Amino acid sequence: MTSLPLAAFASAPAATTFIVNVIHAHPGKQQEAFENIQDVVHYVAERKEGFLWSNLAKSTDGLTVVNIEAIQGAGNVDEFFSDPVFVEKFKRLDTVSRSEFHTYSVDDLVLPKLKKAE
Repeated sequence: MTSLPLAAFASAPAATTFIVNVIHAHPGKQQEAFENIQDVVHYVAERKEGFLWSNLAKSTDGLTVVNIEAIQGAGNVDEFFSDPVFVEKFKRLDTVSRSEFHTYSVDDLVLPKLKKAE
């Protein structure tokens, strides 16, 4: 039996909504901020069907953490925040950081332009 991956790259834009969390860690708290958002994202990934995938990254300067997350639609945001466990986990970020939370819709997909073989 072959299983298909749940997430994959596509050559054309898909109707995807992205959540971008920019987390500005308090001094010396980058790792703790990373672990907090990691806990939030894993919670969502295990329980919410609207979740597609997430990239979590720490800046090399030790100041920020970013979560770029793909979800099926903007309505999933309300669904996630209606879950009291999610809200409690998300609030933990406030103890180690301040954060920005934005929702985006895909308008364009830009891929590298490859040279033609001669």
